Amino acid sequence: MYENTLVTVAIEPSEIPWVKVFTKRKVKEFSQCTTAEKAEIFRILDITEKLMLSYFNADKINIASFGNLLPQVHWHIMARFETDSYFPEPMWGQKQREAQLDLPSFEVFFTQLQNKL
Repeated sequence: MYENTLVTVAIEPSEIPWVKVFTKRKVKEFSQCTTAEKAEIFRILDITEKLMLSYFNADKINIASFGNLLPQVHWHIMARFETDSYFPEPMWGQKQREAQLDLPSFEVFFTQLQNKL
């Protein structure tokens, strides 16, 4: 949905708003990122979190970086809701219920995010 010389931002299809930020360079650990890459990642995390909070009125924003299955630096940014299927578990955890979400348009959100990035 967005990219520049340092990073790519991709949409993760889900019941919740979820984007991933990848470094363009194939580095395994955050400590291997350049200062410019780190700054760009945190710029995008900040913009995305603020927009998710204001647009979706999320109960919580989850920001995570694992990389166990995909050993490339990347971050997950997820808007979480007490009525999503997994809350309070992580989205990789055990399903707690059927989601009861009535969220505004994801497409509008992603367009707004693109414009801010």
